Amino acid sequence: MSSATKAMNVRQAAFIGVGAMVGAGIFALLGAAGEVAGSAVWISFLLAGAIAALQGYSFAKLGARYPSAGGLLEYVAKGMGNGHITGITAWLIYVANGIVTAMVAVSFGNYASSAFAGESKGWATAFAALIIIVMTLVNIVGSRLVVKAQTVIVYVVLAILVVFAVVTIASGSFSLLAPSGYPSVRDIVSSVALTFFAFLGFGIITFTAKDLPNPSRQLPRAMFLALGVATVIYVAIAIGVFSTLTVDEVIASGGTALAVAAEPTLGAAGYWLMTVTALFSTAGATNAGLYPAVGLSERLAETQQFPPVMARKLGGRASVGLLVAAAVCLVLALFFNLDAIASIGSAVALLIFTFITVAHFRVRHETGASPLILSLAVGSAGLVLLTFIFTTLVHEPAAIVAIIVILIISVVLDYGWKRRHRI
Repeated sequence: MSSATKAMNVRQAAFIGVGAMVGAGIFALLGAAGEVAGSAVWISFLLAGAIAALQGYSFAKLGARYPSAGGLLEYVAKGMGNGHITGITAWLIYVANGIVTAMVAVSFGNYASSAFAGESKGWATAFAALIIIVMTLVNIVGSRLVVKAQTVIVYVVLAILVVFAVVTIASGSFSLLAPSGYPSVRDIVSSVALTFFAFLGFGIITFTAKDLPNPSRQLPRAMFLALGVATVIYVAIAIGVFSTLTVDEVIASGGTALAVAAEPTLGAAGYWLMTVTALFSTAGATNAGLYPAVGLSERLAETQQFPPVMARKLGGRASVGLLVAAAVCLVLALFFNLDAIASIGSAVALLIFTFITVAHFRVRHETGASPLILSLAVGSAGLVLLTFIFTTLVHEPAAIVAIIVILIISVVLDYGWKRRHRI
């Protein structure tokens, strides 16, 4: 694709990442984080944003040196070569991303059903399937439509969340945020294992390289812009909610904490405002989750990590890789209880992020990255992963089994394909 036909600028690429990050997670996350960090959740988001920025530094340096449609998988290949490690990681990301995207689509279905169909389970499933199909069609049309759709979605979501943050902070009681009521530093640090997951979507920005006229300069800018916007929004929302509701009220409200916090000043309109936000944010996250499939499949088929069929385009337009990803999402959304394995996407993403930055050390002489910052990135992400394993995954045997199954499937797919074709 020539520079003249490139589809994105820095802001649009950043919005792909913002749309992937600011999804349904912020709605469900506040109660869970509040149980651990109390009213200091805003500090937890600030720390999580700093850790994400360290990973973003690593990815930005890699992306500036190796801009590719393969995104973060290209970075694995540069650090570890085009062998089985890269192939297994590729399938691991492909499957895990399908699960996360399906989970977001299911969240969209639940919100849509609650708003329009009286919380009917059948309608929730139908709405989930519908948003996957619609966003697949958007991606088939091409990057320009993806950009336009994501821009509209992100503007709507950010506008509503900014209004929410301003209203709740202006009318809130800052005595509820008094440091004297904060838990121990250890608890606040432990909660970062939860709040960090609200930032995981930034990795999708690496796949926009194929649509940027000057990815070596624009990709790092998009990365830090997206992380900056997400961090400010998360911190503002946390301050707004916890200055309006007590910690016990936030925990009791669960996924409706934002709506409950909006009610004192916005009344019933607050509920609908947050419902609209949830619908737009989950639609945007579904769109962003499907977006990498085309470039990822094409690049990995080119390097023989994926079968060539994954790079084909039916009718000259519909990428087989995208259609397979959409089919995986549909099957998962329609036939699996994703709540039982809700943590695996986060755990796998953390593992891959840490692995990529470890691999970065092998090529840092080419990227010019600081070994100190890379060490901080690896150490902080590794600490979050270990904390998550021992505080959350240890209590979710289904998630542990699912991670093992996904790893086995990835190994079988990679070795099976390469052995059959003697690669």
